[in-house]
Amino acid sequence: MQLRLNALLLIALSISTLFLFAPLHQFLSISTTRLSTVTSILISYALFYYWIQVRHQHAHQSSHQPKLDFANISQEQILIVYASQTGYAEQLATQTQTSLQQGGMQTQLCNISQLTAEALQQAHKILFLVSTTGEGDAPDSAAKFTRTVMGQTIQLTQLHYAVLALGDRNYQAYCAFGHQLDHWLHQQGAQTLFDTVEVDNGDDGALRHWQHHLGVLSGRTDLADWHQAEYENWTLSERQLLNPNSQGNPVYQLRLIPNTSNRDSSWQAGDIAEILPQRPSSDQPLPHREYSIASIPQDGAVELIVRQMHQADGSLGLGSGWLTHYADIGSTIALRLRSNRSFHPPVNACPLILIGNGTGIAGLRAHLKHRIQKGHTQNWLFFGERNRAYDFFCQAEIEQWQADGTLSQLDLAFSRDQTQRVYVQDKLREQTTELNAWVAQGAAIYVCGSLEGMAAGVDSALRDIVGDVTLKRMREEGLYRRDVY
Repeated sequence: MQLRLNALLLIALSISTLFLFAPLHQFLSISTTRLSTVTSILISYALFYYWIQVRHQHAHQSSHQPKLDFANISQEQILIVYASQTGYAEQLATQTQTSLQQGGMQTQLCNISQLTAEALQQAHKILFLVSTTGEGDAPDSAAKFTRTVMGQTIQLTQLHYAVLALGDRNYQAYCAFGHQLDHWLHQQGAQTLFDTVEVDNGDDGALRHWQHHLGVLSGRTDLADWHQAEYENWTLSERQLLNPNSQGNPVYQLRLIPNTSNRDSSWQAGDIAEILPQRPSSDQPLPHREYSIASIPQDGAVELIVRQMHQADGSLGLGSGWLTHYADIGSTIALRLRSNRSFHPPVNACPLILIGNGTGIAGLRAHLKHRIQKGHTQNWLFFGERNRAYDFFCQAEIEQWQADGTLSQLDLAFSRDQTQRVYVQDKLREQTTELNAWVAQGAAIYVCGSLEGMAAGVDSALRDIVGDVTLKRMREEGLYRRDVY
């Protein structure tokens, strides 16, 4: 843009000079042909100058771009690839690199214009931070990549990746290039490190969600948030241990009541509660923690299902330690509700298949409560944990819903109750015929729970059961949704 302005200013200056050095009556007496000739020469000179400037700028940019040494990419190294139109994606890529390096990870930053098919085949982990411009177009810097690389079929089964898609919901093709890239990588056999994170107009909540994933990836979940959010005060009113005598870590169900001064305490099934942890005798700001909300607004409170975790040194996790141990009943909890549009309920009364494990029951419970409140009873739950005797979270509710017909089908997978381990993906395969019948009726499939193991296993089973083409269509139509972590 600046170069274009320079060219226009040069043309204007040239014409002004013509007026300056020729008296007005002489200038007006110049024949039309001569005037046209002089004007053409001046414009040509200005455009030539503009072309030289463009070449100089491109050469300058190329000389300052980091060189991608794809021949020596190690398995431990993470490539951070940005496709930026205004420089925002590049800025976020630099912040991403800093966070990962603080976690002791090897990284390499590069513009997508440098990324080749050979580099993709050499890399083992890539984080893409990409903008969408206009009506769903890739940034100019990605033109070569989309033409020469995304036009190919490449074997990328060794690659694990994630996408931060920047966009603006005011445009119809929201985050289109990010989704096109994600789809193409998936088609080449690459596996996701975690689901695509959409950022609407620089939304801080989405960026904190991306940083949350970076913390899990690097093992440094104690790094301060890039942008501090505004939190509201809620009161911890109840805390119940759900799995006494379990072989696993303690799991608690929490109930948080909004203060009357809270500006907005509304949410939907599928939304997220961001918690700002505290520590006794510490004024140091701590990074937020995210939890799937297990209730709906009609319950009058935000309910969470939280597993108590431990850090490498044996101390309690920042978020789970605060909520399950350090905070007393009646304590004030700093909480922020965040919309999670990609996991909101179906817009109609279509059949709903809910799949999850562990504390993923939280997000599924909220959806079941929403469906029951709406009078939609064609619901099928797949849930997995260790032992039925100790780890059947929300058992009384689930069995009551099954008894009164609001939960039409239930499949449980308790992995430690028999010699051979059984998981939810195994239960899915046992129900291949019935699952296909539900999908044929227009069913939606929602998955909530652990990214490691469960989410990948469920995705693989679903692709085998309904087929890649059908699952792709369901994803595009919003009928296959995941909240995995």
